[in-house]
Amino acid sequence: MSRRALGIAGEEAVASWYVAKGYEIVARNWRAGREGELDLIVRKGRTYVFCEVKTRTSSAFGAPIEAVGWQKQARIRRLAARWLSESLSRPAAEIRFDVASVLAGRIEVVEGCF
Repeated sequence: MSRRALGIAGEEAVASWYVAKGYEIVARNWRAGREGELDLIVRKGRTYVFCEVKTRTSSAFGAPIEAVGWQKQARIRRLAARWLSESLSRPAAEIRFDVASVLAGRIEVVEGCF
């Protein structure tokens, strides 16, 4: 399986996880030009969640969550602020940043990770 196909499969699995928990999928792979991409945006009520999905087949290079360092977190925050300002007509009641780790088919979502 290619890296891209693996990533898509991981994102699909995490999206299904959120739907099973009662969330609505708002956007997938939202791009802001060269600034970057938000993997998954979901909402429950007026709470919006920005989820970074990391998928790996093994932990040989560390746990997937370890790939979301402070620089990646800062980029996600900037992109989330841009998405919120461009996409919502009224402010979100709450926002949260999650990181989802998909390792060999096992999903772990760390809610409010940063």
